[in-house]
Amino acid sequence: MRWGVPLSELAVIFFWVNILSGASLLAAGWLAQRFGLLNTMVFTHLPSNVLLMLVPLAPSAGLAVAFFLARMSISQMDVPTRQSYTMAVVDPDERTATAGITNVARTTASAISPAVAGMAMSAAALGFPFLLAGGLKIVYDGLIYATFRNVHPPEEEAVRRRKRELAGS
Repeated sequence: MRWGVPLSELAVIFFWVNILSGASLLAAGWLAQRFGLLNTMVFTHLPSNVLLMLVPLAPSAGLAVAFFLARMSISQMDVPTRQSYTMAVVDPDERTATAGITNVARTTASAISPAVAGMAMSAAALGFPFLLAGGLKIVYDGLIYATFRNVHPPEEEAVRRRKRELAGS
């Protein structure tokens, strides 16, 4: 291990990681109401991935843990917002298939990534999985935003229309 953190301390760290991750799910709804589903999904995920990339670059265990905890406090906000956004912009008869496709893609990526991380770590490239994952997720976020920035769920479109009407009054 790079920093020699005992397993008992890692257990406590991962306890808090999961608590923060769960709290971020709850905060996502509030942010989505203020900024929109897509904006919440992308603009919480981007800093989360930068923080992920900073973990292996940290000079101390304390700073690496701080980066990781900060990352996990915002990293899961894209999950409920993505699900909500997807269900809002597809036709009702396509929702089940759409949910299935997006979940299969996520599950497949989750299944493949440990093998890639294992190969990188066996080659003594301990930081590579963090850098690769963060970089790929940043590209993903950019592509999602570029593709869907003009596609608004009906509820958000109604709010945008009211704001335009009030501004024109």
